Amino acid sequence: MEPELEKVNREADENGKSPSTGNFIQSIISEDLRTGKNGGRVHTRFPPEPNGYLHIGHAKSICLNFGLAAANGGITNLRFDDTNPSKEEVEYVESIKTDVRWLGFDWEERMFFASDYFEQLYNFAVQLIKAGKAYVCDLSAQEIKDYRGTLIQPGKESPYRNRSAEENLDLFERMRRGEFEDGSRVLRAKIDMASPNLNMRDPVLYRILRATHHRTGDKWCIYPMYDYAHPLSDALESITHSICTLEFADHRPLYDWAIDNVDYDVAAHGRPQQIEFARLNLSHTVMSKRKLRQLVEEGYVRGWDDPRMPTISGLRRRGYTPAAIRDFCERIGVAKRDSMVDIALLEHCIREELNLKAPRIMAVLQPLKLIIDNYPEGQVEWLEAENNPEDQQAGSRKIPFSREIYIEQEDFMENPPKKFFRLVPGGEIRLKSAYIIKCEQVVKNEKREIVELRCSYDPDSKSGGTTAGRKVKGTSHWVSAPHALPAEVRLYDYLFLDENPEEDEEVNFIRKINPRSLEILGNCMLEPTLAGAAEGSRYQFMRQGYFCVDPDSTAEKLVFNRIVSLKDSWARMQKK
Repeated sequence: MEPELEKVNREADENGKSPSTGNFIQSIISEDLRTGKNGGRVHTRFPPEPNGYLHIGHAKSICLNFGLAAANGGITNLRFDDTNPSKEEVEYVESIKTDVRWLGFDWEERMFFASDYFEQLYNFAVQLIKAGKAYVCDLSAQEIKDYRGTLIQPGKESPYRNRSAEENLDLFERMRRGEFEDGSRVLRAKIDMASPNLNMRDPVLYRILRATHHRTGDKWCIYPMYDYAHPLSDALESITHSICTLEFADHRPLYDWAIDNVDYDVAAHGRPQQIEFARLNLSHTVMSKRKLRQLVEEGYVRGWDDPRMPTISGLRRRGYTPAAIRDFCERIGVAKRDSMVDIALLEHCIREELNLKAPRIMAVLQPLKLIIDNYPEGQVEWLEAENNPEDQQAGSRKIPFSREIYIEQEDFMENPPKKFFRLVPGGEIRLKSAYIIKCEQVVKNEKREIVELRCSYDPDSKSGGTTAGRKVKGTSHWVSAPHALPAEVRLYDYLFLDENPEEDEEVNFIRKINPRSLEILGNCMLEPTLAGAAEGSRYQFMRQGYFCVDPDSTAEKLVFNRIVSLKDSWARMQKK
């Protein structure tokens, strides 16, 4: 490591914060720019594997790679690590492109695939074989694992390690031509079977795999391994700073070995440097693509974009905004050690944004009909209601008031406890932006269930409480029954009951799924302002939370997802 860079890393504390910049990666880049390294260039890349949908952890990486480049006058590539055709699909490629763009980033014309370099990577492997630095090995996958050794015991050399360059070249070419069965041979780097780093004990560079590739079809039946293709793809694209997560720290020597031992033009392309940061671990969810795929394929969720999923498409469908996710990624920072981030912070970020921007709407999720006997039949008043008290420019809207309205079932109690300030028999409440009403009669069915309330209203109490000498503590939202829009509302809770469902690997994470992570209310009533609300529109339902129009909505019935409730546990924790 260069002396100056070593100094910069020492100055960064264990959480990755630098006194001068607040980001240890930025400190490295700043030092590189100061010394003229890479000719003053900053060139990063976001390299997803197209084997699933991106999640919130990838959003952190996207923001980091694109953000650091932009902040330092640089550029960023989008490069798909498509070296495993058995798990990769065009659907995933398209979803990744959509997610990156939705987050607000643009790779311009710089979209690449590892498969763009398959011929060059093959030629690099031939170079390694000719130099005596790679060999074809006939051991099975299990034998390679057994020969590898342990953290305290050195590995054992393969009996095929000392084949001649000529024999290895012949075998490697025949591997490419498809003469051998899948898994029967691999190409391995010849490094050091006694290395304290297991990744340097003759790692596999190529394997035989007959699977149709989404771009190259059946042209290839051998595919490079990630640890070989990734550093060389970085080098070919002239990447300067290869930013990855901490689990790749032990792979860095192999990253450097691959670049150092092939013949490519360093003067023209520069030499990329791998830098590791802590991945995002979010409470009450899982971040493993394999586990997310299992949730989808086994039907525990409705798809990759299920609003309970931590995928970017799931968050988008739930109603999260790109700005809120970028804000979240900025707040959690860039650390050098793994930690768990409370999902309450993510919720806090979207609440802060929507509190300022989301129109206020009255929506009754569990309706109870209320008839105002002394209000004229057939009369409709259009009352004024403010759209957002936090936004002085938001203005107001007109809402209809009539003899029959809906209130929330929970806003009435026949036998209330102390300090219940909603409607009770003989009691009064104010209807938001309307009148004071009094409950005169409770109507029940043959099962003794409450089906209707008969009330009276004070015509002099119209919005503002001007009736002299009376104070009413309770205020309820409501919807005019003849004008109400029917809706389905989906209330989402955390997908997992445990804060860290991956903590105990001996307990199947599926067993930790929250059985009440989704509650569907199918008979909700909304004010008519929402007629024709566009997909993705966001609103605050008064006293209920923030909601978003779901793509399942139809002309006959709107469908809303609850983004978050109004209760902000993160803000409360910060005040303690």
